[in-house]
Amino acid sequence: MTPADLHLKHLAPAADADRRAREAAGRLAVAAADRDLLDVAVAPVDSPIGELFVAVTPRGLACVAFEDEDRDAILARLARELSPRILEHPAAADEVRRQLDEYFEGARTRFQVRLDRRLIHGIALDVLEATARVPFGHTTTYGELAGKIGHPNAARAVGNALGSNPIPIVVPCHRVLRAGGALGGYAGGLPRKEQLLRLEGALAV
Repeated sequence: MTPADLHLKHLAPAADADRRAREAAGRLAVAAADRDLLDVAVAPVDSPIGELFVAVTPRGLACVAFEDEDRDAILARLARELSPRILEHPAAADEVRRQLDEYFEGARTRFQVRLDRRLIHGIALDVLEATARVPFGHTTTYGELAGKIGHPNAARAVGNALGSNPIPIVVPCHRVLRAGGALGGYAGGLPRKEQLLRLEGALAV
């Protein structure tokens, strides 16, 4: 037996153990959902801007996170603010996944999923509600958005609220720019913001 064969022989049990653990976790998530014991289902979703991490509750989509965000911190927040009963359950995210796929393929211009807004607080509720009404292919500015929510001098607060948006893409904070057209900030990073705007035709290719 060659060293390579020995290496593969040692890897096989580990791979089998990982597979069995994933299958067991999947069965546990299904059983918990069937018994109404699953409060927060989390799942990875592939996308052209990197793997997304979504959280879905019985109320709707609560979180969309980018792959370079701290998963442990996200899970801790979900447990603290929503429920500690969290399990990975990809099937619970099927509708969100389908609509995101259609969006990135250019076949969807408006999301139609229920939202769980419990991670959004204070003025951010008004800011993100107004942001959700910015149409596909259009942009607004921090100042304009501040005016729309009745706080015309609160552009900085608007920026902070957008930066804390727990449901990016679906609640399209990427459509908000600085006065003059500069991109401004984005929790997912400016390259992603630019990519989303180009996808929607809101920036020249």
